[in-house]
Amino acid sequence: MIYPKVSLSGRCAALLKPLSLAGLALVLAGCSANPIYSTTGMVLSNYAESEATPYVLQMSDTDMACALGEGTDPLIYSFSRVTSAPDNTGSLLMLLAANCMEYRAWEAELDYLRAQYNDNIPLAKDARETAKRLHAITAERRYLAYQRALAAYDFDPAAETLECPFLFTDQDELTFLMGLLTGMQSIVNDASSGALAGVPRNIAPRTEQAAQCVDNEKWGGLPNAIRALVWLLLPDTRPEMSPDPWQVLENSAELGVKIGFRASHALQVVAAETFGRDDVLADAIAGFADAEDRIEVWADYRLVDEVARTMVQFSSDKHWTASYGHRTPSNFFGKMSPERSNNNIEVMDLDGLL
Repeated sequence: MIYPKVSLSGRCAALLKPLSLAGLALVLAGCSANPIYSTTGMVLSNYAESEATPYVLQMSDTDMACALGEGTDPLIYSFSRVTSAPDNTGSLLMLLAANCMEYRAWEAELDYLRAQYNDNIPLAKDARETAKRLHAITAERRYLAYQRALAAYDFDPAAETLECPFLFTDQDELTFLMGLLTGMQSIVNDASSGALAGVPRNIAPRTEQAAQCVDNEKWGGLPNAIRALVWLLLPDTRPEMSPDPWQVLENSAELGVKIGFRASHALQVVAAETFGRDDVLADAIAGFADAEDRIEVWADYRLVDEVARTMVQFSSDKHWTASYGHRTPSNFFGKMSPERSNNNIEVMDLDGLL
């Protein structure tokens, strides 16, 4: 009676062995075989788009926002191995991560200008090389943000006939528009790096066309400012009978103040620097500073205005560092020299020290 039981046990063991191996294989297969990871990925992606992104866009701390981009993007995109890539949120996250790298590049540029001002050639060379490497990384990140924005809305910039994407919400429109702007910025960063990143220049004319898909008035002249920058970079892309690009940038800057964020102002500054228009640069920086007293910042997109501020502030700091060896004094933002009237001179209150 014992023998048949042993035989049955052996047969059961033989049957369980391949099942155990199959289970082990499922475990070793990792995330791709685990439905929990897929669900978690979808939850995180949806949360990032519906809650985290709007919250970040309302922030005024640009350093914290860029840190969130650097820290969160790898986490969110790691789930693209098991679920669809969150390209819409991912475009904004990579945009923020690129800002972090550009801030470091800016510091290296200021180090270079200070070293040059003080005739420290070795330090100037080192800082210059550091800036180029950081600009290359910035360009790579921004080009990726541009690609994600296009993928998020199934937009083909190379199509023979322009077909605008379906943009259902304000956040969709802003994400798409900022993706286009980031693409243009990637070209500028790549040029500053000495073309180390290899960003294709043909995205510029495609960006000029795609910018027409977003309402210019609603978004503070930013679509037309992007187009004007392309016209300056590639004059052949400028349509016949179109206004002067510099006038378009001026009008766009004023529209930006009216709607509540000054991204167009920042583009005006970038264009002025790129093409050596010191007169436009001085007016643009002064106009940005003067708008402080009359702008009502669009609360939902406060971060856009703050990022524009960092760009204009850096441009001012570059001028001051090259000319005077230091950054712009806080009470001189909007001015290009230390000259001022006597009634603006700050007097230290010595009573507070006693």
